[in-house]
Amino acid sequence: MAQYVKKALVLGAGGFIGSHMVKRLKSEGYWVRGVDKKATEFSKTEADEFVYGDLTDRNFVRRVLEYKGDRGNFYNSVPERYIQPFDEIYQFAADMGGAGFVFTGENDADIMHNSVLINLNVLEEQRLMNDRKGKNTTKIFYSGSACMYPEHNQLDPDNPDCREESAYPANPDSEYGWEKLFSERLYFAYHRNYSIPVRVTRYHNIFGPEGTWNGGREKAPAAICRKVAELPDTGGTIEVWGDGEQTRSFLYIDECIEASRRLMDSDFIGPVNIGSEEMVTINELVETAARVSGKVVKRKHKLDAPLGVRGRNSNNDVVRRELGWDYEQTLEEGIRKTYTWIEEQINEQNH
Repeated sequence: MAQYVKKALVLGAGGFIGSHMVKRLKSEGYWVRGVDKKATEFSKTEADEFVYGDLTDRNFVRRVLEYKGDRGNFYNSVPERYIQPFDEIYQFAADMGGAGFVFTGENDADIMHNSVLINLNVLEEQRLMNDRKGKNTTKIFYSGSACMYPEHNQLDPDNPDCREESAYPANPDSEYGWEKLFSERLYFAYHRNYSIPVRVTRYHNIFGPEGTWNGGREKAPAAICRKVAELPDTGGTIEVWGDGEQTRSFLYIDECIEASRRLMDSDFIGPVNIGSEEMVTINELVETAARVSGKVVKRKHKLDAPLGVRGRNSNNDVVRRELGWDYEQTLEEGIRKTYTWIEEQINEQNH
């Protein structure tokens, strides 16, 4: 008898975390449909089927949620009786970026409109599919963010409080954070009212190869690695946003994917932090990139740059207890891999 092959739908599969999740699921033997407005930027997708489209369009979402087996692909029409729900949906699609995109205020309406609409479409169309099919077995993974934590708990760079239970009273420091908070509540509401199985994470600054590294949407590790890599071998000065004493923790992409898969396979619905507890200042992040590069790097501080909260660090008590997971890799190991990859991208551009 043929072994059952699990079917997964990865939304945002052209992006950083989504493309890595596709690779992981394929390595585990899944059949995978990837969906995004854009192609994977740095390597060819490994998805069995990759569909281009806009997830803010509810009709499009309804169609991508339909698995047709060997009767046809996304573009074929098949009788309703052959349409089945996916086993798992991974929802990474969002309008997002680093501080230069999220904290200027110029993109707030788009961020809130697009991301909320995508999540509403996915949940409502899956609910209707479940009603149509008389089953409710599709698990939906939502990639939330630590940006939803209250600003007042993140004013002290040395002692930020990002325990899961510290989320209320709510006071995120950006509209991006408010959208993430609303959307995670939306997933839990559909779980309570319609019994849809959900898994909700709060990611803390995920980084690594094949992530955006230029153009304004990149996050701090990629931006700093790029700035250092662009210096001559003798070194030089890079611009650092703020005074550099703001703190963060950063989690390498492979560890993020491992923790996310463990959550999906567990009975725990979340919310749960997925991050590192190795908190560093941005100045220390620069020093790490400099050490990896072998260059002498000086800092010039841009004090009027968009910054976000003063301090943020993951608290992994819940993820250790519920999933038996903890990060293993040091920041320097992750930066070494990321720096090497970004340096290769720059060299390719210059030749």
